[in-house]
Amino acid sequence: MAITTKVDDDRIFIAKRIANFFKNGDVVNLGVGIPVLVSNYTHEGVWIQSENGILGVGPAARVGIRKVESYCNAAGDEIIPVKGACTFDVSLSFGMMRSGRVDASVLGAIEVASNGDLANWAMPGRSPGMGGAMDIVSGVKTVYVATTHCAKDGSPKIVEKCSLPLTGVGVVNYIITEYCVFHIVGGHMILEELRNNITVDELKKITGAPFEVSPNLKEMTV
Repeated sequence: MAITTKVDDDRIFIAKRIANFFKNGDVVNLGVGIPVLVSNYTHEGVWIQSENGILGVGPAARVGIRKVESYCNAAGDEIIPVKGACTFDVSLSFGMMRSGRVDASVLGAIEVASNGDLANWAMPGRSPGMGGAMDIVSGVKTVYVATTHCAKDGSPKIVEKCSLPLTGVGVVNYIITEYCVFHIVGGHMILEELRNNITVDELKKITGAPFEVSPNLKEMTV
């Protein structure tokens, strides 16, 4: 049996919180990394779209659960499609996203700026290619970034200005980390939810950009 680490717990917490944003009838695209975990916790009636050509992505297939090996998510992980799911080619998948038929996307980030700029595909010594992210952020209605608050070396992933190649300019609407929820409105980052294991002053020390605190700040829960 795998041992659950704090890193795993944080990733699951982020995924659960993001899943609660969506309601019956929403069509949501999920990117690679923390985002694909969201399909394990979405409510019934939320339709998960994967850019490789599935509408109706369900939870990840686990040991002991009957699975269909031909179905996988954007990360290549085997999934269980929900009742009513359908498949299609990649061109139709990108047509859905480019034409505004997808309500939201959840993407990971290497860096995300306080004005909504997103860098999530290239870093020094590693440039695998942008994939479909550029099309996704330009076509969907709302972009949620799911990321740990800091990189493995402790440096902030939320910054004033991205230093890496951009995926999109001013495209991010929400940033969700293991500590908080930021809402980006008019190029300004507003703290709307804060987890009970950190204070606002402590959050400021690990955030690489200034932010406003909502007068209606509430506890971040799942």
